[in-house]
Amino acid sequence: MTPDKKPLNFALIGAAGYIAPRHMKAIKETGNNLITALDPYDGVGIMDSFFPNADFFIEPERFDRHLDKLRRLAHAKNRQADRKVDYVSICSPNYMHDAHIRLALRNDAHAICEKPIVLNPWNVDALTTIEKESGKKVYTILQLRHHPAIISLKEKIEKGPENRIHNVDLSYITSRGKWYFRSWKGNPEKSGGIGTNIGVHFFDMLSWIFGDVKKNQVHLLTESRASGLLELNRARVRWFLSLNSEDLPANSKKNGKSTHRSLSIDGEEFEFSDGFTDLHTISYQNILAGKGYGLKDARSSINIVYTIRNSQPLGRKGDYHPQLKQVSI
Repeated sequence: MTPDKKPLNFALIGAAGYIAPRHMKAIKETGNNLITALDPYDGVGIMDSFFPNADFFIEPERFDRHLDKLRRLAHAKNRQADRKVDYVSICSPNYMHDAHIRLALRNDAHAICEKPIVLNPWNVDALTTIEKESGKKVYTILQLRHHPAIISLKEKIEKGPENRIHNVDLSYITSRGKWYFRSWKGNPEKSGGIGTNIGVHFFDMLSWIFGDVKKNQVHLLTESRASGLLELNRARVRWFLSLNSEDLPANSKKNGKSTHRSLSIDGEEFEFSDGFTDLHTISYQNILAGKGYGLKDARSSINIVYTIRNSQPLGRKGDYHPQLKQVSI
């Protein structure tokens, strides 16, 4: 933020979650203020590291009332007008994103929402209408689009032959314990299922690089595993997602690692394990500069994951991911 601009005011929904500290850090590093936050769980001591003076609520009704009061004071040109919230950052469970975005717009604030921005394609349509009515913007965090290695890959693909179809294999295994399946994340109606909860950012990245979807097939779909074939304008993507530690490669197990990520393009491994530290801050910088990603940008990945969770799995038929040979169907 430039010295001649006063700090903007932020509210945060979902302050106790895993991803919330990255948003707090981004608000801090862009020179702005978090003035209020909401979470039904009150174990939010992490806020003391960033914004110890922020108001905190555990009831959404009181939080909404607080935002409304600040908005009305600002409109009345009261001495507390500088407390009006400019942006609401949303880190709540996936199924609440739509309602919390509406809460932000209703209180005359822009929304910055974690992915998936919504669960269903028609939610994108409705929010687009509300966005126009309110005059406020809905932004989403698509941080992989800011990763230097991924940006370079996109440029390389775009400079290559237009008619070349690349062969891509994606494997993402991140082991989760029993708690996961008892939480909202294990409920497809609340999380969107495994394809949405751990795959949406990869599907966004791939469609951003390789273009529009031509075909979306699913070979395996359970609560802990999913696999399929995604045909894009410039790539055939065989993908495999898993929450099971037994699917980890032997070297990962040997080294005590609980996560394995692999992306190969035309037989060559593409490395992008590093460089994730500041991507949320970069996302915020772009949003505040008027260059953030919004509803239109999120639509492709929302369509992809919606199709995946509503598909009938084909089993080991056609061009399936090699790891599918090693799991029970």
